[in-house]
Amino acid sequence: MPELPEVETTVRGLEPVLAGQVLSAVEVRRPDLRWPIPLDLGERLLGARVVRLGRRAKYGLIDTDRGDTMIFHLGMSGRWRIDPAEIGKHDHLVLTTGAGRRAALCDPRRFGSLDIVRTESLDRYAPFAVMGPEPLGNRFTAAHLREALKGRKSSIKAALLDQHIVAGLGNIYVCEALHMAHIAPGTKAGRIGTERLERLVRAVKDVLGSAIEAGGSSLRDYARPDGQLGYFAKQWRAYGREGESCACGGTIRRRVDSGRSTFFCASCQR
Repeated sequence: MPELPEVETTVRGLEPVLAGQVLSAVEVRRPDLRWPIPLDLGERLLGARVVRLGRRAKYGLIDTDRGDTMIFHLGMSGRWRIDPAEIGKHDHLVLTTGAGRRAALCDPRRFGSLDIVRTESLDRYAPFAVMGPEPLGNRFTAAHLREALKGRKSSIKAALLDQHIVAGLGNIYVCEALHMAHIAPGTKAGRIGTERLERLVRAVKDVLGSAIEAGGSSLRDYARPDGQLGYFAKQWRAYGREGESCACGGTIRRRVDSGRSTFFCASCQR
C-alpha cells in the first residue's frame, strides 16, 4: 500500500501539471471506489482553477479557487498517470487542464477513495479530525510522543501506527525508523525515555525525508505519476530483509504482529 512518502511524491508529481490550471474537463468514470464518489464532484471541479496541492497523512489534497478541496486516497494499488496515451478501464477519474494536460487516477483494485469538501472545513473532515500531527511537521516532537505515549502498554510499533498519535506512518517506515533508532518494535510504548524518543523522532523524519527524495518505495503497483518507480526499497535497512545481515553484524528477523510483518534486528534494537 502506498504510504506517506509515496503520496507526497505523487502530489509533487501532479503539481507541475495541475497547479494554476483551469480544469476544462472532468470525467468521473464510475460511481464509487471503496466508497461512493460524491455525485457533485465533477460539477464542482469543472471550470475551477487548481490553486494548491498538498497532503494530509496518506491523503492527497487538491484545492480550487471555488473554496473546494478534492481529497484522494490511493488505497492499495492507486496511482495517477500523467498524459496517458489511452484511457484504460482502471482510470476512474480523468482531469483535463486548459493547457491540454491530462491526469488520470488509476486504481485497479478500487480500494482508494475520492471526496470533495469545503476547504475551510478540512480540519473537521472525519478522518482528519482525530489525527495526530504530521511526522514531518514541527508539532511531532519527543515532548508530544512522551505525552501521547504516557501509560501505554502497547508496543511502540503499534503506537506509531496509531493515526491518533502521529498521522500517516505505515508499516514500512515504522520498521525502518525503529531500526535506525535502535529501538525494539515490541518495547512498551509508555516505558521509552525522553532521550530515546528524541532519537526516534529524528529517525522518523530522516527515514521519511530519504524516502521522499528517492521517490518512495515500489511495491506491486505503485509508481510515480511520471511512470517511474521509487527507489527507496534499495535503501531499506530492515524491511523485507529477513535473514540478511544487519549493519551491526546481526541478522534481520521477521515476525507477524496483527497480520503485519515486523522486520527488526535483535542485536542492535533494544
